[in-house]
Amino acid sequence: MFILHDLLTPLQAEFSNTAQGQKRRVWFAYTLLAVVVPFTSSITSNLLRALQTLFGLKLQSQRFYTFMASSTLPWKGLWQAMWGMIPSPATEERIIVALDDSINPKSGRKIFGCSHFHDHAAKGNQSSYPWSQCILAIGLLKKIKSRWACLPLDFRFYMMQKDIEAESDNVQRHGKVLPFESKMVQAATMIKDIRQYFQQSVLIVTDSWFGNNGLWSRLDRGSEGFYHLLSRMRTNITLYDFASTYKEKRKAGRPRKYGNRLGSVKDCATKWWKSAQTYTVFLYSKKREVQAYSKTVMLKTIKCPVRIVWVYRKTRYVALMTTDLTLSVKQIIEYYGARWKIESGFKEIKQEIGSSKSQVRNADSVLNHLNFCMMAATLTWIYADRLQHAPDRRYKIRGRAGFAFSDVRRIIAEAALSSNFYRVCPIPAQTPQKSFIKTLLRMVA
Repeated sequence: MFILHDLLTPLQAEFSNTAQGQKRRVWFAYTLLAVVVPFTSSITSNLLRALQTLFGLKLQSQRFYTFMASSTLPWKGLWQAMWGMIPSPATEERIIVALDDSINPKSGRKIFGCSHFHDHAAKGNQSSYPWSQCILAIGLLKKIKSRWACLPLDFRFYMMQKDIEAESDNVQRHGKVLPFESKMVQAATMIKDIRQYFQQSVLIVTDSWFGNNGLWSRLDRGSEGFYHLLSRMRTNITLYDFASTYKEKRKAGRPRKYGNRLGSVKDCATKWWKSAQTYTVFLYSKKREVQAYSKTVMLKTIKCPVRIVWVYRKTRYVALMTTDLTLSVKQIIEYYGARWKIESGFKEIKQEIGSSKSQVRNADSVLNHLNFCMMAATLTWIYADRLQHAPDRRYKIRGRAGFAFSDVRRIIAEAALSSNFYRVCPIPAQTPQKSFIKTLLRMVA
């Protein structure tokens, strides 16, 4: 309960000292807890029921819905306060972030940010272009109690240019059409904000869609070591050796930047397969032995030297690329393996917390609701990091000994619903139905 108090107090300090601000700071703290507590999906009506039933807040529905649709919630300050509460955010003197986008299917026709986005993971019986929101998110990759986790730091709604040019209702906020920004521009803006706040070198771990010159050029090509990329490579990219150094006097003209053509990523993978070595890497929560080969080459796509690691498995391979030449082979493989945690984070936010079930429509309601869900996920992982011991896994799965996201949510629920918690975070009224609440939590946790 004292961990929750330490986490909620800096967030509440972002609200003003006016009478309205004093009310909203209480509503904000308990709404955030209502999202974390595994009561039901976090649609707005369910959050109101949780506040009234679990925490005993006497809150009228109209006032709560107005609060959830407010355009004045200080999200920028709240997020920076949350960033400041992350214990030891750097990993080996660098901030490691995962960057990816995801779609959030909806059913309402006039929901902010919705359009027919392409779903790359659609199954055979699903539409390839579902009616959905496209969310570009960035999260901090960090080891928490000997397991990797992704803590959401920021997000953007991507909206297609054709919808903005058509001045669709789904791309308007307060009656004004939002300006178009590509995913690369949005990603670069979020990364620069993180770099400015933490004042450390940032390593961006992403898939091949973002790991190219589209993002690299918008980061000022690394800006003298402030930014680095780590991504998967496409098989048809051509690799080049370094240009030879001539001791004799050269002819006039610019010196060569690229050497001999080595071939494509696929050709080089076949060529150097037999030269692969065995490495022991902490990958997917276990120490595993992998076969890998590494070489530093030049890329014309991003116009700089990169280190490439080919990871072989049976008859297949994966080619990884990084602009940070100081990373070892083990670090490159482990960090890219941790990238999958952002995919797990999308599942936690959309399915476990329940952001995908929300049907709020106007822009402020949509932004506020997703901010609550993202911040609840970050708060959960920070809470887990501050625990003295790693939580026990409630539902044992073969091959998975580490704790799960739901285990931490259950611990937070027990602390938030404890009678002692109201002494450090008082509310106007309390609910007397403690035995009913405990029984209900055992059913849904």
